[in-house]
Amino acid sequence: MEVFLARQPILTKNQQVFGYELLYRNNLLENFSLIDDEQATLEVINSFIQIGIDDLSEGKPCFVNFTYKLLQNDIPTCFSPSTIVVEILETVDITNEVIDICRRLKVKGYKLALDDFDMINNSVNLDKILRIVDIVKIDVQKTSREQQLQLVKLLKKYNVELLAEKVETRDEYERCLQNGYEYFQGYYFSKPVILSTNDLVAQYNSFFTIMDELSKPSPDIDKIAFMIERDISISYKLLKLINSPLFGRLNEIKSIKQAIVLLGLKELSKWIYVLYIRNTATIHTNTSDEVIKMCLTRARTSELIAVKIGKGVESSSYFLTGLLSLIDTVLKQPIERVMDQLPLGQEIKDTIIGIRSPYSDVHRLVMSIEKGDWPEISKISERIKIDQSELSNIYINSIKWTKDVLYGTMKGKSK
Repeated sequence: MEVFLARQPILTKNQQVFGYELLYRNNLLENFSLIDDEQATLEVINSFIQIGIDDLSEGKPCFVNFTYKLLQNDIPTCFSPSTIVVEILETVDITNEVIDICRRLKVKGYKLALDDFDMINNSVNLDKILRIVDIVKIDVQKTSREQQLQLVKLLKKYNVELLAEKVETRDEYERCLQNGYEYFQGYYFSKPVILSTNDLVAQYNSFFTIMDELSKPSPDIDKIAFMIERDISISYKLLKLINSPLFGRLNEIKSIKQAIVLLGLKELSKWIYVLYIRNTATIHTNTSDEVIKMCLTRARTSELIAVKIGKGVESSSYFLTGLLSLIDTVLKQPIERVMDQLPLGQEIKDTIIGIRSPYSDVHRLVMSIEKGDWPEISKISERIKIDQSELSNIYINSIKWTKDVLYGTMKGKSK
């Protein structure tokens, strides 16, 4: 499934890029479907992970819209303070609770912006919120010249910077510049550039089982890793997240359990919530079903062979190698590019790319079983010392296992 995201630059007085606003789109055109604000933000966050934070931000902060519910659930803290500007939508009622949330975000170092500021809409706690936020956005198309001047006069009393949005002509830009605006955004400078990539849709039941375990007083990390490993979408996004600047670009991940430990259960819970809410509104397609089945079957077959030849300690690494072996096909991206974006151990990356590694024999054996290449099966089996008669049972069991995973007949089994 292809995902889309629009990125519009926010410029300084000198027309240098200060940051980018990320906007939801559902195609490569300028129009977008009528979805609610919360779903739009979740789509943006998903694309933020999928396309890559570095590719989107180019080292600049990204303005992301947040609804009341997303603020209440602490979703902004999924990102580091240097990565985003928390943009509070005009639809958010500035209650005392919202004020408290904003104060906590400020203490943590986040920059806050008020979207489409209007004195009437923000009159209840106007003074309190203006003493907290860093940037106030004023829509120059929605407000008259007289209203803009009143807003600018009011806001000069506070330590905020003004951002003029929807600037469409040179005259509008020059008036805003004269009135003291610090930042500018609109079609006069640049239309949003729409970016796209292919997304992986998570299995329907995955989120429920993971969230159920995470909600327990003492979550079992082994069980959580087991459940995530069975879903290529969540596995891939977890690895992408771990390899982002948010977590210091950790390297050499050799298992999903290791990724969970490095991320932490608290952070994992937030991201699972984000992906779950977003996933519930996604239209499921069957485009990659067969590829997903093959990935899971390869993963399980690799894992079982590893155990059989005395490599049980590394079985999770063999599993991960098989799971991600067709990720380039699913994402429709060159395999080298995908590997560069994931914090995998070098031996796993080499195996998937086709470079000789300690995992190569098992990986090639699994693919030979798929193709029915008996001469190759015989040669590799002899080299790694596994009885060929065992391979048939392993592969058949792996196919059954994959069916169980995809169609929900597994009832809490563990590896």
